Amino acid sequence: MSTHTLPCVVHQFQLTNAAFEGRNSVYLLGVGDDAAPTTLVDTGIATPAVEAELRTALDDRGTSFAAIDRILLTHWHHDHAGLAGTIQADGDATVYVHEADAAMVAQDADAVSGMAATQAAYLDEWGMPADKQAELNDFLDTHDGLQGQPADVTPLSDGDTVQLGGLDAEVVHLPGHAAGLVAYVVERDGRREAFVGDAILPKYTPNVGGADVRVERPLQRYRDSLQRIEALDLDRAWPGHRGPVFAPAARARDIAAHHDERTERVLDVVRARGPVSAWTVSDALFGELHDIHVLHGPGEAYAHLDDLVHEGVLVESQPGEYALAASA
Repeated sequence: MSTHTLPCVVHQFQLTNAAFEGRNSVYLLGVGDDAAPTTLVDTGIATPAVEAELRTALDDRGTSFAAIDRILLTHWHHDHAGLAGTIQADGDATVYVHEADAAMVAQDADAVSGMAATQAAYLDEWGMPADKQAELNDFLDTHDGLQGQPADVTPLSDGDTVQLGGLDAEVVHLPGHAAGLVAYVVERDGRREAFVGDAILPKYTPNVGGADVRVERPLQRYRDSLQRIEALDLDRAWPGHRGPVFAPAARARDIAAHHDERTERVLDVVRARGPVSAWTVSDALFGELHDIHVLHGPGEAYAHLDDLVHEGVLVESQPGEYALAASA
């Protein structure tokens, strides 16, 4: 684990995450300030090793799980929310999350089973071969405990204000990668900053389509979120992985341009091979996939295909098969 201290009352911890997208950035605010609640933004994944890392990091800053007053989650994914229930059990922290993700963090049985059923239906619709479905399900079963304990959650909505350490943070809903992904926007030391989770990342693009199959029109929702990030006029963003983004608006534009380029690549595949499934497009774009990427690859392909259908460029000639529209 590496740590990096930010000015004033904010500390960044980078916690090990070998299961998904690399090291997780978790942020601690308000420690040592008796007037401010001690707050974590995200928690890391629920493994004994990561729990020990976070306990040590907090101890080094003079605090502990039991002393955390509130946890602000950027979204429900296990590598961001996994330890929320454990921390809450130690000290009764209030756990905040957007209302669209609240049931997932609380591990409501209907929400979890509904997600699983939707995902299973998509695997068939995307044309994923049986052996790859088995590989993906084995991976998910092996990592089933990473969501940790359920948490008692307090739902947030877009536009709410919540205290983040000694700062007032605006809740900004940025769906796409996850249905309930939010940024927490603050004014700090004369700068506009935001804790953005996986809305934008500094080194790669967040998965859209596979990471949360509950999101309808995932690519369009994500493009809208990128435009909203640009309009926030942030001086700096603190993402859920790796280090800070020093030009968030430019990074949002770069990611949008990346998706425009990917759309053209998807169209090239349809022109060359159509009608095609999402799995065929995924194979052309990404090649052989393993672990969680077996889900993310065709999910991303589906997000682009679905968007092109809504734009009238493609038609779904039969369920899960995409071809150029006559007008295109």
